[in-house]
Amino acid sequence: MLKFVTVDRDMPEKRGATVRKKDFHEIYAEFADEKAKEQASRCSQCGVPYCQSHCPLHNNIPDWLRMTATGRLEEAYQISQATNTFPEICGRICPQDRLCEGNCVIEQSGHGTVTIGAVEKYITDTAWEQGWVQPITPATERSESVGIIGAGPGGLAAADHLRRAGVQVTVYDRYDRGGGLLTYGIPGFKLEKDVVMRRMEQLEQGGVTFKLNCNVGEDISFADIRKAHDAVIIATGVYKSRDLQGPGSGAKGIVRAIDYLTASNRLSFGDTVAEYEDGTLNAEGKKVIVIGGGDTAMDCVRTAIRQGAESVKCLYRRDKANMPGSQREVQNAEEEGVIFEWLAAPKGFKGDPVNGVVVQKMRLGMPDASGRQAPEVIEGADYTESADLVIKALGFEPEDLPALWDQPELTVTNWGTVRAQYGSGETELDGVYAVGDIVRGASLVVWAIRDGRDCADAILARLNGVKKIAAE
Repeated sequence: MLKFVTVDRDMPEKRGATVRKKDFHEIYAEFADEKAKEQASRCSQCGVPYCQSHCPLHNNIPDWLRMTATGRLEEAYQISQATNTFPEICGRICPQDRLCEGNCVIEQSGHGTVTIGAVEKYITDTAWEQGWVQPITPATERSESVGIIGAGPGGLAAADHLRRAGVQVTVYDRYDRGGGLLTYGIPGFKLEKDVVMRRMEQLEQGGVTFKLNCNVGEDISFADIRKAHDAVIIATGVYKSRDLQGPGSGAKGIVRAIDYLTASNRLSFGDTVAEYEDGTLNAEGKKVIVIGGGDTAMDCVRTAIRQGAESVKCLYRRDKANMPGSQREVQNAEEEGVIFEWLAAPKGFKGDPVNGVVVQKMRLGMPDASGRQAPEVIEGADYTESADLVIKALGFEPEDLPALWDQPELTVTNWGTVRAQYGSGETELDGVYAVGDIVRGASLVVWAIRDGRDCADAILARLNGVKKIAAE
């Protein structure tokens, strides 16, 4: 260990932009065994590991780096899996530059952070290849059952945790495949779909029951789900897109990011997508404008490049330093040919179908309530960008679950998220819990996994107690 002084930081080889932008395969190669050992050996084994404390799951990062560096890879996997339900997924899509790697002590001292995410991905991918990932086999079966609404990362993490304890688990999801955001929201060049599907298969083989194409409130009532189970977890995520304002915002050719990304990801499964075939959700040969500065916007611009767009531009109302998306993703997008228009926001739209976006230039003023500098309009600096396809990637809001599910007693916050206790996810409805984005608002996959695991622990604690959870 402690080789950070003599060994430089190194990432897995990244495929060249001219090659990778022609397909949807992941852009980073896998570490070879010796390279993974070498990079893991750079860890300084801090007495107070900031990488671990800044990880939402508090993964034992220094420990599994030491195991990797010394060739004890199966032990590294066991340590990694102990705190993280899906380490190979987090290794691919977590914004490590803002979490573990961004708080690495040797990074602060100028030596370049340990490549934590790449090593994490390598450990679990190797575990799958070597057969170290074992099926879920509870020591004893229990009679209690838990219903989980939503097969995204939070719901699946809870399902895994509960099933390992022998609880009977049923997951209800509106889509035809499980995985939620992991399956239909994140493009294959960041997370190839077989990585998600093998986890789905593991859960099914371990006894988790999936009821897919099941829309709660339509195909089954929330009340019936409560009656069928000893506890219920709401893990629906947030899928209601924030909308655009301004003249012409309802024109044909202005689409939601979630619809656009879902169509593209369905194609990767071999599905026929009518909206792609008729050009509605297909960027081929078009001038594409994506509005937004988060990771969803980065997914959209990079997808449009791969679909063969004539040009792709991203409008963001703040500057590069203040954008919420991963800087690594911005760099990847720029390498692939995306043009970023910083300090630019849409004012209106021309044509129907859309043929242009009226853009107003912005400047950063005084900080707002969030502490970030607020964008201000520069009067008289408007201009028009040509566009054949405009993708709205302005973030997501929660659906009105109390109304959709006829559950007025399900309390929500001022932002529409379900009100739940921190740590346990317990709501004001007896035996009903909530986890992930439906509680936090649009957030990170790793936080959803943390919430799912914590909620499962809280439910197990209650099931193991004297008081049985009552389903009304």
